Amino acid sequence: MKPAYGRFSARTSPPENLFRSHQENYLSSKLVRRENAYKTRVSLYQDLEARRKSKVLAFITGDRPGLETQIHSEVYDFFVSHLDSIGVVPRISLFLYTRGGDTLAAWSLVNLIWMFCDELEVIIPSKAHSAGTLISLGANKILMTKQATLGPIDPSVNTPLNPQIPGAPPEARFPVSVEAIRGFTELAQGELKITNQSDLASILNKLIDKIHPLVLGQVYRARSQIQMLAKKLVAKQISDPEKVETVISFLCSDSGSHDYAIHRREAKEILGLNIEKPDADTYNVVKKIYDDIEADLELNTRFDPKSHLGGQNSKRYLFRRALVESILGGSHFLSSEGTLTKINMPLPPGVVGIPQMAIKDDRDFEGWKYEKN
Repeated sequence: MKPAYGRFSARTSPPENLFRSHQENYLSSKLVRRENAYKTRVSLYQDLEARRKSKVLAFITGDRPGLETQIHSEVYDFFVSHLDSIGVVPRISLFLYTRGGDTLAAWSLVNLIWMFCDELEVIIPSKAHSAGTLISLGANKILMTKQATLGPIDPSVNTPLNPQIPGAPPEARFPVSVEAIRGFTELAQGELKITNQSDLASILNKLIDKIHPLVLGQVYRARSQIQMLAKKLVAKQISDPEKVETVISFLCSDSGSHDYAIHRREAKEILGLNIEKPDADTYNVVKKIYDDIEADLELNTRFDPKSHLGGQNSKRYLFRRALVESILGGSHFLSSEGTLTKINMPLPPGVVGIPQMAIKDDRDFEGWKYEKN
């Protein structure tokens, strides 16, 4: 069905009350659909809890292109709320989807969950990368689907002193990869066989010309910290010190790239992690939950303001970007809401031509909301 104002030409505007009514109906219908989505997931969570003999807690940081989110300490209190509702139980299943985020936030979250259970398993329907992998190491067991992947845990340092991105706003900075710095020094000493101390000092000075010395110091500390945290967490699954060192080395550097994907077989057979393959029925439930969340957060749809507007001059939007939810604790979700409007950019004085069209984003809400079961 076409919008009510579709019959108006591009050169005229619909009556204001008609436009407002359409926008309100659009948001209202979207909210209803998403409330129903959570209620649908509740029944699926109940099914999964029965199969796993556990309490399910879901944590999703969306990676929708243009609306990405990451693991952050701001969700800590939401976890506390859900875990208080669940109480202390024999087993908790953390349903996890994330591309990563803050290392210390991940460390805090996994240790918090352990305060409420005797056993912890992480269920990975698709991706649990970087800090998500760190959380997974801290569980007794990791249940992975066929398409599920873990990833390296080598962190990147992001500070105001990082190198600025040319042509970008002043606050935009290049993240400095811990392992990239290590690779640079290994290239000089290992591959190029540079041993002269004067030459090495010159190379270090070149690096300092590009990256602030305090950032380099933070890089060293971050590398030591991630190794320490990972060793403590993986002890839940691997007790042999040599095997622990092998796993940490692979996840921190030997994998070669932060984008390296670790599938179920490699995680189990090569790294020696405690990986479980779901049976067919459990897989179907896990897949249904993930598919519902994927649709709710529109993970596979790039946020393109021009496409969102279509032929309209102005349009409201409401996007869910992250979730923390459980049966007893309800659903906390990160929401971005606002209005996109087409505007004509004025030409500079004395310049003749066709004004360029731009899209103005008036975001009037960005934060967490709560929905009861």
